[in-house]
Amino acid sequence: MKLAIVILNYNGKKHLETYIDSVIRHSNGYDLIVIDNGSQDDSVQYIEDRHELILVQNMKNHGFAGGYNEGLKQINSKYYIIVNSDIEVTKNWIPPLIEVLKNNPDIVAVQPKILSFQNKNKFEYAGAAGGFIDFLGYPFCKGRVFDFTESDEGQYNQYSEIFWASGACMAIKAKEFIDVGGFDESFFAHMEEIDLCWRLKNLGKNIFYTSDSKVFHVGGGTLNYNSSKKTYLNYRNNLWMIHKNYKGKVPLFIFILIRIKLDLISGIKLLIFGNFKNFIAILKAHINYIKSINQIQNKRNKIDTLKFSSHTGYCKKSIIWNYFFLNKKKYSDISIN
Repeated sequence: MKLAIVILNYNGKKHLETYIDSVIRHSNGYDLIVIDNGSQDDSVQYIEDRHELILVQNMKNHGFAGGYNEGLKQINSKYYIIVNSDIEVTKNWIPPLIEVLKNNPDIVAVQPKILSFQNKNKFEYAGAAGGFIDFLGYPFCKGRVFDFTESDEGQYNQYSEIFWASGACMAIKAKEFIDVGGFDESFFAHMEEIDLCWRLKNLGKNIFYTSDSKVFHVGGGTLNYNSSKKTYLNYRNNLWMIHKNYKGKVPLFIFILIRIKLDLISGIKLLIFGNFKNFIAILKAHINYIKSINQIQNKRNKIDTLKFSSHTGYCKKSIIWNYFFLNKKKYSDISIN
C-alpha cells in the first residue's frame, strides 16, 4: 500500500453519513481506512456495512493524537493522508499533495487549502492556507488570525513553505511520522499537529502548503469552539509544545513566564465578560502544566532543537499586538519577517 487515506472516528456516525461519500467518490482508488476510536454509537456497524471502507478498531478513545498513533501502527503505507470525518473533499484533491511529497525529499508534510463548509468562499479556522507561529508561540494561519477568517479571493493561491500543517487534512510521509514518534499522545487533542511539525522542523525537515488541492471543513466536530475543555487543552498544550521545542535568545523559563502572564490577561478578559468556565479552564491548564514540568522536560531532553527564529513560518511580530492593538486582522496586513 503506497497511500492510505485515513479518517479517525469517535461517535461520528452522522459525520460519516454526511461527508464520507465525497471522500469515497474522489479517493482515486486508494485505500480508504477509518480508525474507530472506541465509538459507542453505531459507527462501527455503519463502517462495516460500507464495502468501500477498511475498518481499524481501537478498543478505547485515545483522543486525536493517540487514536491516530494506535491506528496507524496497523497500516503499512508510504504516505498517509489524515482527514477529519467532517471534511468534504473535491475532485483531484489527492495528486497535488502526493506530488509535493514525491518530488521533494526534504518536504515531509503538506496541507491543502482548507475552506469553510458552511461558507465556501471563506477560509476555515483549522488550517486555512497553512499555519505559522509568532515569536511568543501563538499559532495563526494565512487566511485566519485568531477568530477572524478571510474570504478566499485567490490571494493565497500558491505553493509555499509554512510552519505547521493542519491536522484536519494533511498528507505526510509515513517513515518520518513514525521516526519522529508520531503525535504526542499526552496532548490528547488540539495543537498536536503543530507540535509534530515543530519537531520535524527541528530535524531540518520542511512543511508546505499547496492551493492546488482544496477541501471544505465543518469544524468543531471534536469540541465546540467555545468549549471550556477546548480552552483548557489549547492553553495547556501550547505551553507543553513551547517547553518541548522552543530554543531562542530568551531563556525558556522566562519565555514561559511571559506566556503565562499573557494567558492570565486573556483569562481576566474572559472573566470580565462573564465567561467564568473558560477563565477556570485557563487556570487549570496552568496548574496541569506546572504539575507536568518534569515529564515535559524529559521529552525536551530527547528532542534536537533548532533556533526558533531559524524556521520558515516563524513570525518576528506579535500577533496579539497586530490583531488587538493595530487592528490588523489579515495575514497580508502583517509583515511576518
